[in-house]
Amino acid sequence: MTAQNTASIPKGEVLLEMTNVSKTFPGVKALDQANLTVRSYSVHALMGENGAGKSTLLKCLFGIYAKDEGEILFLGKPTDFKTSKEALENGISMVHQELNLVRQQSVMDNIWLGRYPTKGGFIDHKKMYNDTKVIFDELDINVDPKEKVGKLSVSQMQMIEIAKAFSYNAKIVIMDEPTSSLSEKEVDHLFKIIKKLQDRGCGIIYISHKMDEIFKICDEVTILRDGKWINTVNVADCTMDDIVSMMVGRELTQRFPPKTNTPKEVILEVEGLTATNQPSIQDVSFNLHKGEVLGIAGLVGARRTDIVETIFGVREKKSGTIKLHDKIVKNRTALEAINNGFALVTEERRSTGIYANLSIEFNSLISNMKSYLGSLGLLSNKKMKSDTQWVIDSMNVKTPSHQTTIGSLSGGNQQKVVIGRWLLTQPEILMLDEPTRGIDIGAKFEIYQLILDLAKKDKGIIMISSEMPELLGVTDRILVMSNGKVAGIVNTAETSQEEILQLAAKYL
Repeated sequence: MTAQNTASIPKGEVLLEMTNVSKTFPGVKALDQANLTVRSYSVHALMGENGAGKSTLLKCLFGIYAKDEGEILFLGKPTDFKTSKEALENGISMVHQELNLVRQQSVMDNIWLGRYPTKGGFIDHKKMYNDTKVIFDELDINVDPKEKVGKLSVSQMQMIEIAKAFSYNAKIVIMDEPTSSLSEKEVDHLFKIIKKLQDRGCGIIYISHKMDEIFKICDEVTILRDGKWINTVNVADCTMDDIVSMMVGRELTQRFPPKTNTPKEVILEVEGLTATNQPSIQDVSFNLHKGEVLGIAGLVGARRTDIVETIFGVREKKSGTIKLHDKIVKNRTALEAINNGFALVTEERRSTGIYANLSIEFNSLISNMKSYLGSLGLLSNKKMKSDTQWVIDSMNVKTPSHQTTIGSLSGGNQQKVVIGRWLLTQPEILMLDEPTRGIDIGAKFEIYQLILDLAKKDKGIIMISSEMPELLGVTDRILVMSNGKVAGIVNTAETSQEEILQLAAKYL
């Protein structure tokens, strides 16, 4: 089958129809007679809790998984792609939530990987550069095509993924949580790109847990629950409560749990913290109380992550002191930080948080292996199994077994395993970088409850988040960063979104 130009397809015409698609993995039925219909010139939201089957359905379309049963019609013809390369060549492109770029290669190498332009049998670098520049100019992306991907910010990498999808002239573009690492300005930029794709006649499948985005740009929404198709409705004909109720099978009366923690004496003091490699944080000072949730806010590029990475020993400290219980701690390495009672849940779950091809058991225990060694230096299988089960039960992880590969779980369930892993180390300071990124509204509530429960147990919590309602709903105080410096620290109960944004722009 050859790709067809969407310009010849009437507005509202069905581009893709997936009917009664099922897929079973060992111990779990991921899809059970699921349906999805996408039309030209439209943005179609695909929603459901983590583990509802959204990613599995689209991987069946994209040739990553082979469906067990059901039918897929693309441009009116039965379709069964065997590989993602085949799907791309026929006009279906996917921007994954977890970034899949080759960090050691240049931006333009990543855009044209596997389909390099050639001249006289050699790669035509000039044409590759010019073709990339044309796409970037059209999409208003200000990145040097020759720059190494590893030097880019997460948000820039996200835009490169989107540009790559754009380069295929796709008829169906799948976007899985595309705004999870973007600032408000970059989200507006993305929405303009989506509008360009829409105006070309594309059908965009849009996965997001951010309700305001769904109501802003989507035409239709399909809801999955437990692998089953629940409903497809026009966005204009429903409310946020309607969608949440269909997603979770019940009404969600509260977005955030009630705060019952009581901050006590100061447990952590950070004074004049400056990282060695610049640009980064400069002269950062703050304290954290026992039983407190301290939020860190700021725009993309504010260097929020640099704070927790420097405290944790991932970034080298140039100057400043870190005191835990009035005692100076060095934290020159991550291992030293762990031994001193610190834990860090990283922002990029796929690249720095999990061992995707290894089991839930391995991923649960890897940071706490010393506690399983017996007197003879042998590992205690009984204790390892017990702790893995504790992670699964206490984090409410949906998995068929301990040995299930963590990469096969939904993003939300992966995140729960990572948090559980760090809790096994019994940290005094738990640092969370975008802990609910890519997690559905029901699972978010569980994470919020977990954070507040830990604070009630006198843990000190530092939480970085790009979601303002989340910071205002969960934290006790908010530290606002601007261009690597502390712009201010505010009491959550006494501040507003406007004040935080004003502070975030202070040193720009």
